[in-house]
Amino acid sequence: MMRWIYWAGWMTFGAAYRTLFGLRVIGRENLVTSGPVLIACNHQSFLDPPLIGSLYQDEIYFLARKTLFVGLGKWLYKQWKAIPVDQDRPDMASLKTIIKLLVDGERVLVFPEGERSESDQLGHAQPGIGLIVSKARVPVQPMRISGARDALPRGSSRVRFARITVVIGPPIDFSGEHFSKGKESYQLIADKIMEEIAAL
Repeated sequence: MMRWIYWAGWMTFGAAYRTLFGLRVIGRENLVTSGPVLIACNHQSFLDPPLIGSLYQDEIYFLARKTLFVGLGKWLYKQWKAIPVDQDRPDMASLKTIIKLLVDGERVLVFPEGERSESDQLGHAQPGIGLIVSKARVPVQPMRISGARDALPRGSSRVRFARITVVIGPPIDFSGEHFSKGKESYQLIADKIMEEIAAL
């Protein structure tokens, strides 16, 4: 009943990215538009989740810091399909939620680095995304954002006008691969995804 909240945000943010930041999208033809997909993207700014969400005509889910789910934010972020995660004490709850959503046919955005970068250099991928892929077995959509860090840097509350670009890569198909259990195996999957993002 409250889907209009999501779409109000979608229209507002989408218009802002196009008019204020001159959003440029490269590789839109690679975008998976049907069925479940795990969207894997580098993380530069708080602007990233709604930025990626604006590329889709359907709702997507994403992770957000647990500390944002207070007061009005608790209600609003839920309407925006955010999944709370405790960055200081990560547990399996959020990963299980993501896996279930993917198995149920949804689209979920994750940032393999786990946190926003402080430079244009890509960070190290965390093994959690590898665990998700090994359990959900859905296509992975690699994307790379540039310019968002200049528009809203980590640690800043002041938005700057900067050109933002999103490059969308071909989906990665892990469906036919055999995965071993354990952190090492999950890390190998995470590293492969990060390599695909770096190549964009």
